[in-house]
Amino acid sequence: MPMGGKITLTDFRILDFIKRKTSCGFMDFMCPKVSFLGNCGLIWLLAAAVMFAFKSTRTLSLVLVSGLIVGVLICNLLLKNTVARPRPCHLLPESARIRIPKDYSFPSGHTMSSFIAASILAEANFWMGVIAIVLAALIGFSRLYLYVHFPSDVVIGAVLGTLSGIMVWHAALMPELSFIFK
Repeated sequence: MPMGGKITLTDFRILDFIKRKTSCGFMDFMCPKVSFLGNCGLIWLLAAAVMFAFKSTRTLSLVLVSGLIVGVLICNLLLKNTVARPRPCHLLPESARIRIPKDYSFPSGHTMSSFIAASILAEANFWMGVIAIVLAALIGFSRLYLYVHFPSDVVIGAVLGTLSGIMVWHAALMPELSFIFK
């Protein structure tokens, strides 16, 4: 069995475990709502809009939006179409718990954008970062529960998101680029 096949088999085993151990009415109700917060980076764009309204957090708002733009470029324009991995719900449509997305699975854009935002917010403020990281993890888990991503999609989305967020944060601190964020 090729490596991709072994990863996918392991992914399906984890998804099956999640389905068996966590399925309940509460999760069926909550996970679509938590997942919705990650649609198009909605919750993070809303946070950036609120921060932009205050002079003291305006720069942080711009860094956050810049990070989300980097995420779209890396995840949605480059990786998803290059890797072209079908979603678990494309392979087992009866397992989907929400409307089946049409795009590819790898990496999870919801998770990547959430961890970009969480890592930038954590760099700026410890407690804001803790809250954002918890929300990012819940958004990532919701994608598994809803059967629209494989665990490896979510893990790689979290890693790439964290690294991208940290890189954007440090780029924003560079004197040569500071004019962008003022």
